[in-house]
Amino acid sequence: MIKNIHGRTLELLGEAVVAGRYAIGASIPAEPILGEELGVSRTVVREAIKSLAAKGLIVTGPKVGTRVLPQDKWNWFDPDVITWQSRAGLTPEFLRDLQDLRRVVEPAAVRLAAERASTQDIEEIERAYAGMKEAVENGGDYVTFDLRFHTGLLSAARNRMLAQMSKALSALLRTSFEISTSKPDGPALSLPLHRAVLDAVIAHDPPKAEQAVIRLIDGARQDIDDVIGSRRRLPRLSRPPPRLKAN
Repeated sequence: MIKNIHGRTLELLGEAVVAGRYAIGASIPAEPILGEELGVSRTVVREAIKSLAAKGLIVTGPKVGTRVLPQDKWNWFDPDVITWQSRAGLTPEFLRDLQDLRRVVEPAAVRLAAERASTQDIEEIERAYAGMKEAVENGGDYVTFDLRFHTGLLSAARNRMLAQMSKALSALLRTSFEISTSKPDGPALSLPLHRAVLDAVIAHDPPKAEQAVIRLIDGARQDIDDVIGSRRRLPRLSRPPPRLKAN
């Protein structure tokens, strides 16, 4: 119960900071005031403040108080920070950084996966692909299986540092996938691109796998650019992911 109270308090304060309720450089209210606002003890508030400081969102000290740090100090590899930003509202800058990161990390990871993937790794990626295909053909949760597909590739790279990044990358990737999935026929059009990546990994062909995932990433970038260019309001991260409708 105490852990749940701490988690909820951290979530409320984190979302408030990321959403701009407390401006960059501004002071956050004192612990007693926050405790009264949120209906929790000073101890719970204090622990949440420590967690926000560890994530780079705020700085605390006897002379500076508790102040919000600039966004370039935030830990963008922390899944909570990514999720809070996604719920607060995506920005073109956030999406640009996301696509740049994918273009740097995923091709190299998939190349390693094509070299190192075990039979079990490939079976897991194939199951994820089958889930994506089922969602496209009969409706269902496409985004979750898309995430499993990509995290399966990262796992198959057999690199401990990439494995450590996987949780943060999952939150980033889900943001991208929800936008791509919002485009009419987006999942159906991307399915053969995923199949090409999977086939190259099965064939243990690193150059072909790398090129296939680059085509997939560039397609997602174009989808996101189209959404931004349409001047529609960028989506917030859904909870749970949106489901495709049956054809």
